[in-house]
Amino acid sequence: MKVDFAKYSDGLVPAIVQDFNTHKVLMLGFMNQEALDKTEATGKVTFYSRSKQRLWTKGEESGNFLELKSMAVDCDNDTLLIQVHPLGPVCHTGADTCWSERNHSEDFLLYLEDIIRLRKQVSPDESYVAKLFSKGMNKIAQKVGEEAVELVIEAKDDNTDLFLNEAADLLFHYLLLLNAKGHNLGSVIDILKKRHSR
Repeated sequence: MKVDFAKYSDGLVPAIVQDFNTHKVLMLGFMNQEALDKTEATGKVTFYSRSKQRLWTKGEESGNFLELKSMAVDCDNDTLLIQVHPLGPVCHTGADTCWSERNHSEDFLLYLEDIIRLRKQVSPDESYVAKLFSKGMNKIAQKVGEEAVELVIEAKDDNTDLFLNEAADLLFHYLLLLNAKGHNLGSVIDILKKRHSR
């Protein structure tokens, strides 16, 4: 990939950041060759901050890193398109993009993953999520198993409300387990996409 950093007087090119799964445009940053190299080397998107006059890895303070999935340069070799898995809100306002608040109805599961990340950091006395995490991996995995069994039991009956509620319980605890293992829904979606393309 050849990028024409010399095209602009400051040696920086625009870098448009897009969610790999939803294709939402998340933010715009600027990169020089050093930022590009660091992004490729670490897998975490790094920009050159014009205000700080230094390299800046998105998430270095908040923990809301942008995990690199792919990079492409446009036809003029002077603008980058970077696809990522965002690990939390992207905007400093707490929104998922720098242009609008997260549309919870559109991508509620991704929003729910953000909530899980936040809740696990509070006191176990204040949050069910934190309480379950405080009991360790075995308890979280056991809870997923329990919810799966309850869903199977309800599937044998004709009570739609109970069945759907058990399905919601299983999905929620599945997201907890993914988080506990250091993964997210995007990782699973990647695998499903690869299987679908075969």
